[in-house]
Amino acid sequence: MNIIAMIPARYAASRFPGKLMQDLAGKPVILRTYEAAIATELFDDVYVVTDSALIYDTITTHGGKAMMSVEEHECGSDRIAEAVANMDIDIVVNVQGDEPFTDKESLASLIQVFQKDKGREIDLASLMTQITETEDIHSPNTVKVIVDQQNFALYFSRSVIPYPRAKDKTPTYYKHKGVYAFRKQAVIDFKHLPILPLEAAEKIEAIRYLEYGKKIKMVETQVTGIEIDTPEDLEKAKAAWK
Repeated sequence: MNIIAMIPARYAASRFPGKLMQDLAGKPVILRTYEAAIATELFDDVYVVTDSALIYDTITTHGGKAMMSVEEHECGSDRIAEAVANMDIDIVVNVQGDEPFTDKESLASLIQVFQKDKGREIDLASLMTQITETEDIHSPNTVKVIVDQQNFALYFSRSVIPYPRAKDKTPTYYKHKGVYAFRKQAVIDFKHLPILPLEAAEKIEAIRYLEYGKKIKMVETQVTGIEIDTPEDLEKAKAAWK
């Protein structure tokens, strides 16, 4: 099974433009993330795929592998689909460029989903982590996921799901971490499928897979990491790096 990692890297992030080129302990965030993916030793290859010549040059001048996107893309899955279209691969893992603390254990658990899927019934796998903080549960910036008894995703939302109408019950809440592992065909299909109303309303790309009947296996992880979405997150990352 040929398994690669792709790190989609868009320069103009809406909440923190240029965040991937911010300094983290002497190196840009995107380079730290690339090195973390390499260090896992899980992949046959690791690439950064980007719309930015600055990010491309940063990776390649440090001996890494990078690709420039040809088309404009709305999301990371589309960017990856273009990049892998002509590659002879089986599985591609989407590593988020703003997560320099990417850990081996979580990524290995995603790969194992496909190694165990002898019937090739699973289209993609993704990570979730339990959340208990009220602020996170209610925040629209925290994407929540609900799953069935086999941990297949039922729905993703920025709203509170499940809604705690029964006051004597305490539901478990899971945050969806935007780390995916795809079968190649699943991500290729994604790029060519039109956006439907639920994805358009929530602005969550994982919903498109569900709307078209793809099966998403969720894997729980205890590793929360630090996603660098704001300048405050960057300061947390710098402190954690020390």
